[in-house]
Amino acid sequence: MPPRLSALDASFLYLEQATTPMHVGGVAIFKRAGKGGLDYEKLVGLVEQRIALVPRYRQKVKHVPGNLARPVWVDDTEFDVAYHVRRSALPRPGTDEQLSELVARLMSRPLDHTRPLWEMYLVEGLEKNRVAVVTKTHQAMVDGISAIDLSQVILDVSPDARPGVEEVWMPRPEPSDLRLIAEAVGDAVARPGEIVDNVRAATGDAVATATKLAGMAGKLLTMARTASRPAPGTPLNVHISTQRRFAVARTDLEAYRRIRAAHGCTVNDAVLSVVSGALRNWLLSRGEPVTSGASVRAMVPMSVRGEADVPSSATSGSLGNRVSSFLVDLPVGEPSPVVRLHHVTHAMREHTSTGQNVGADTLVRIGGFAPPTLHALGARAASGISKRIFNLVVTNVPGPQFPLYAAGARMLEMFPVVPLAKGQALAIGLTSYDGGVYYGFNGDRDGMPDVDVLAGLVDEALDELLAASR
Repeated sequence: MPPRLSALDASFLYLEQATTPMHVGGVAIFKRAGKGGLDYEKLVGLVEQRIALVPRYRQKVKHVPGNLARPVWVDDTEFDVAYHVRRSALPRPGTDEQLSELVARLMSRPLDHTRPLWEMYLVEGLEKNRVAVVTKTHQAMVDGISAIDLSQVILDVSPDARPGVEEVWMPRPEPSDLRLIAEAVGDAVARPGEIVDNVRAATGDAVATATKLAGMAGKLLTMARTASRPAPGTPLNVHISTQRRFAVARTDLEAYRRIRAAHGCTVNDAVLSVVSGALRNWLLSRGEPVTSGASVRAMVPMSVRGEADVPSSATSGSLGNRVSSFLVDLPVGEPSPVVRLHHVTHAMREHTSTGQNVGADTLVRIGGFAPPTLHALGARAASGISKRIFNLVVTNVPGPQFPLYAAGARMLEMFPVVPLAKGQALAIGLTSYDGGVYYGFNGDRDGMPDVDVLAGLVDEALDELLAASR
């Protein structure tokens, strides 16, 4: 019997709409290495060598006739790596702004559900002898806290690539409709109520599906006191379109460590304070009324690592399995950067000390809710929860503090692309890597025409907090 999608993973297929494609993305910038550098042929070869480590990437979703049961994963008998690994280019010398525009357009397009649910793009022509690798992976594929994805397995800790997995892949034939129906009937006999849920969800009863998904995600959030109050009204919560804008910000990890040392907070606290400052200045730039008590509520899934904020060696480079999710009111009405930091630090400590966090073991027990990256975790939780609970998602993933390579090319930067939830015009993802902290701002094209302004205000907010911390 082919593996069946979990109820949660199937929900991401049923809930997907033109305005809310359910894929998580990433933008990795590489420096070309050696003669020719990282080119399309090398990237395709690398994927072919490593894809056996992630077998789901050669499988597609097959629906059960009549939606009598959840869809199943089947081998794509016509799998074509060249379809999934694509080539693009900017007019030389391509700028960061041009790359961001390309990323926005790529992320606006839903994935093809008749094929394995992922794409990878090599973008050539970047100035300063760089190339970019842009990835898209559907959240239905991101199942389990210990899972890995393709963008992880193509990376090495040295320029000398590790050997690939040698195999002769023989796809299994797709099951017939008759077999799928028979297995669905067998499941229905064992669990008679499930067949009704499957038909309701798959035939467009999005309210029922969203309610079930929100119930799972709600277990993450009901312990947070802030969830008992509606989220503040902000220009971030609007009807969103099918198109996106994308912008990035680059900062130095050492700056956050200096703030941590000066105030006894965590790097995460400093990051959220910088986001608060940037949002405050962005609201003011728009002429929005910002009163002294104004706030923006963020849902913040985070890795919990004890005293260490980021991994520092190859032995600690994975995210691990300690995950917490919080609702935090970001004090955008507070003019003092230090007071903003104290507000955030107090809120985060209150969550931790009162047990208002959820461990990864709990996430796994509530139906495979934990994906391999926290960016996907934030997107998953946001997809099923009312915008009235929070205004935006901010995912903060601590990455390795040593260089990584693909086909010998050194990765310089990594920017996450967190998908938008319905009614939310902005999602912020950030990743620390090799001494830097890299922000990715994914915004609705109509609701966030000035997303680049917000991204540009990150440096200003960080400098302001640093100056006040001396």
